[in-house]
Amino acid sequence: MMRTYKDIEFSLKRSHRKTASIYIERDGEISVLVPEKLSDRQVEELLESKRKWIYRGLAEWQDLNARRVHRDYVNGEGFLYLGRSYRLKLVPDLPEPLMLKDGYFCLRGTNGAIPDAHAAFKAFFREKGNAHIPPRVTYFQAKMDVQPKSIKVIELKHRWASWTPGGNLNFHWKCMMAPLTILDYIVVHELAHLIYPNHTAAFWNEVDKVLPDYRERKEWLRINGAGMDL
Repeated sequence: MMRTYKDIEFSLKRSHRKTASIYIERDGEISVLVPEKLSDRQVEELLESKRKWIYRGLAEWQDLNARRVHRDYVNGEGFLYLGRSYRLKLVPDLPEPLMLKDGYFCLRGTNGAIPDAHAAFKAFFREKGNAHIPPRVTYFQAKMDVQPKSIKVIELKHRWASWTPGGNLNFHWKCMMAPLTILDYIVVHELAHLIYPNHTAAFWNEVDKVLPDYRERKEWLRINGAGMDL
């Protein structure tokens, strides 16, 4: 449920966490995560103290999302997979709804009729995610000495990935549009949360141990993430 403090609309989640955090999500929503004991008045004081930061974050989000690309399911349209753009080709009598073949995304259909193209792409990315992401998690968990309980590729509202205190890792199927270097950053980021739940200096130091160039990867995702969509 959304709340409003003055001109700031936000979602609030209380949990057993020890510190409070404010995020500008990928969809522009402001998320406030706080310890259970924090009162509504204290939440408002937090928002007031971070007002300028929130304004800057929202302005930056609007600027980045001006680059969002609208894609149509027509011949020649480009769709991303692992950082590369492949042109779409509508093919009648295709054995599967969507295939990556001969350098093209081949989608079953004609210019006059396309059965649920969005669902076909979503299923494709989930299948590829289930094939590519667990091996990358296995590779990096050995380096970081952590053991996730489960790995799922699902639909996430506005996060590239998420984790639970119980060790479950969830990855958005849209991650499969990113280059492998960025996918690795997302994996390492979530694994580091199994050690440090918040974005403290110790958390980023853990990421840095595995990916010394994580800042460049993080910045790439910040700038290009809006274009990773259908």
